[in-house]
Amino acid sequence: MQYKQSKILKWIAVLTTLGMLLILLGGALVTKTDSGLGCGRHWPGCNGELIPTTITPEVLIEFSHRLTTGSVSILVLILVIWTWKSLGHIREVKFLGVLAIFFLVAQALIGAAQVLWGQGDFILALHFGISLISFASIMLLAMIVFEVDTKFDADKVHIGSKLKWHTIGVTFFSYIVIYTGALVRHTGSSLSCSDWPFCDNSQPFALPNGMFEWVQMGHRFAVLLIFIWIAYITWHAVKHYKDQRVIYWGWIVAFILVILQIIAGMLVVLTKLDLIVSLLHSLFITLLFGLFCYKILLIARSNHNQKNN
Repeated sequence: MQYKQSKILKWIAVLTTLGMLLILLGGALVTKTDSGLGCGRHWPGCNGELIPTTITPEVLIEFSHRLTTGSVSILVLILVIWTWKSLGHIREVKFLGVLAIFFLVAQALIGAAQVLWGQGDFILALHFGISLISFASIMLLAMIVFEVDTKFDADKVHIGSKLKWHTIGVTFFSYIVIYTGALVRHTGSSLSCSDWPFCDNSQPFALPNGMFEWVQMGHRFAVLLIFIWIAYITWHAVKHYKDQRVIYWGWIVAFILVILQIIAGMLVVLTKLDLIVSLLHSLFITLLFGLFCYKILLIARSNHNQKNN
């Protein structure tokens, strides 16, 4: 009986994690297709109806996103309650559960407020970042359910002070990069610079002209900084943490993801906002942020191990 319960819990963890990923990508799709008002100024209903009878592409995208969010919210609640009861003895479980529910509710409220009353671009840019925290919390809960720490000896890691502070710093900075990227999208600045990597490659050292170009180039500069930072941390991890594969390979994967993110960002501009490329851009940063959050969890484990030794 215990085995069956554990197996069901693992399935719920997988489905909830994938569902949270769909919420993130669905929200990005709503923004990229300008479908935010596909259901008009009505929430939770759609154009004055509980279930819309007139289906346009905008209605389909917006209403599907709402249905996904509602369905996955039920899975989140089930996963959090179940892990609290069966895995509550693990230090991080209850904290991650609270984070997941709090930020899931927060992102839903911001989405509803946008529909009912509208929100400024700077507030809307927070929406994706808030959803990311909820996704990362669910992903970490799923990893605990699957005992990833034990399988990769991640519960025995020892992280030095240098790597520890670099990891914390780059994680917080990644949130700033994500915010600037969301700001590019919500202010309509995505194609304000038609060239890459400079706004105008014929004048590489010219200052941006106007707010939209400043937003776009500010994001690109932030991306350049985080790329250099991750490259340095990866070099440090490869050099000093070969005996701890979860650290060693974790940073290699992070470096690959940031390269893929940069390539996707470049193609977003060069393809004039191709939808598939834009969604890949959102996917890569979601996976990278989730990986950073796991590294923060490893730091907490490392601190705990050091106190016990």
